[in-house]
Amino acid sequence: MAQELQIFNSLTGKKEVFKPINPPFVGMYVCGPTVYSDVHLGNVRTFISFDVVYRYLTFLDYKVRYVRNITDVGHLEGDADEGEDKIAKKAKLENLEPMEIVQRYTNGFHQVTQMFNILPPSIEPSATGHIVEQIEMIQTILDKGFAYESNGSVYFDVSKYNEKHDYGKLSKRVLEDMMAGTRELDGQDEKRNPIDFAIWKNASPEHLMKWQSPWGLGFPGWHLECSVMGTKYLGETFDIHGGGMDLKFPHHECEIAQSIGAYGQDPVNYWLHTNMLTVNGQKMSKSLGNSFLPEELIAGSHELLDQPYSPMTVRFFMLQSHYSSTLDFSNDALKAAQKGYKRLINGLRIAKSLEFKDDGGDRNEEVIAEIKESITGCHEAMNDDFNTALTIGHLFTLLKKINSLYTEGLQMGAIGEDVFTDLISTFVTFIEDVLGLLEENTADSKDIINSLLVVYKDAKHNKDYDKVDQIRAELKSSGIVLKDMKSGVDWAYEE
Repeated sequence: MAQELQIFNSLTGKKEVFKPINPPFVGMYVCGPTVYSDVHLGNVRTFISFDVVYRYLTFLDYKVRYVRNITDVGHLEGDADEGEDKIAKKAKLENLEPMEIVQRYTNGFHQVTQMFNILPPSIEPSATGHIVEQIEMIQTILDKGFAYESNGSVYFDVSKYNEKHDYGKLSKRVLEDMMAGTRELDGQDEKRNPIDFAIWKNASPEHLMKWQSPWGLGFPGWHLECSVMGTKYLGETFDIHGGGMDLKFPHHECEIAQSIGAYGQDPVNYWLHTNMLTVNGQKMSKSLGNSFLPEELIAGSHELLDQPYSPMTVRFFMLQSHYSSTLDFSNDALKAAQKGYKRLINGLRIAKSLEFKDDGGDRNEEVIAEIKESITGCHEAMNDDFNTALTIGHLFTLLKKINSLYTEGLQMGAIGEDVFTDLISTFVTFIEDVLGLLEENTADSKDIINSLLVVYKDAKHNKDYDKVDQIRAELKSSGIVLKDMKSGVDWAYEE
């Protein structure tokens, strides 16, 4: 029906036809959270974006092994390879065990992913659960001559690596420029070159998280965990690696170097990166006071927010923009997304309620062609580097046809049962299974609404217009509007 799936590969800088290494199996790795603080909205965008990638690959009948890690050691506070481990620092401040911090924020991360209907990965490994494998990979890199030991730490030798390979090929940076621009840091004398990075760090006596190794007590470097866990669960070369664009350098660049240093081959065929968030045109950051947590967005508790926005409104808002483009938060944009989401979900309710009936309508080839074009458009948009924004546009076109069928402005016989079935199936499947959008009203509230509809119908039949107006007003205050149809009374979410 549609073109082959094309993915924009950050490594080559162009769109490429997706060709898995071992179809129908696909290996996908996404950098997960560092669990020392609450999840921020940039994380949410990244995980929603790759949730859709996961969903769509599954929709295409690929067997996807999706690995998303938990960083629970080795991510340092300072620049380069100096400073305190972020989790250990948090543990000291709160007088807790580091693993208590890890568990608290891992639980919080899972709550956020559930809130936004982000599917769990196939495997969710942690850095601390793979210390042995990290030590083994370090030893392999040392044996290959791409690393060296210094005072109980082990550093990756970037200059040595760059003699035969290209450090900087992902981020499009030149080694000489990076070397010239690197300032001296505390502890820099341990390194042969400022650009070298730690794959194992010697632990000071007061350091909380440390393990025995051939080089003494220490802990692994932050970049190493993804190379190790990607290799363990997906192989020395796998299909897709993703994360936020802020990870392109140095994290993903270091991953490539480590893996080539250890195994002699590129670890990933397709690199995908999500773009950053802005607020009213400014970069989102704590220092500017325009950064808010998912919980603040849902509660509307931040001073920059006019009102609360539901999780599915936020998910819909994020999917209205391509994952690789900058996404700007504003109240106007979020309010528009709220209306758009409710229109789609009202259409979803209608689509699920419709059943084909031969109403004697004359076959309309023009309308049939329009529907088929939009159905094909949904597939082609997703095949064009997972373009959710274009997909949503095609869904709204299909929604017009569904609403016409619902109001009987378009007869079902005009499109026939096969086209009707494709229309409803595409609309429902792309909203729920591909985009991951859900109707947020609960089953209990639907029962209450339906009970009020019975009372409303009786009041209307008995010409008790005061009660009719009262029920309408009460439902409207809860975001529900009643619609008097030819076929009876129905309700919808207020847009």
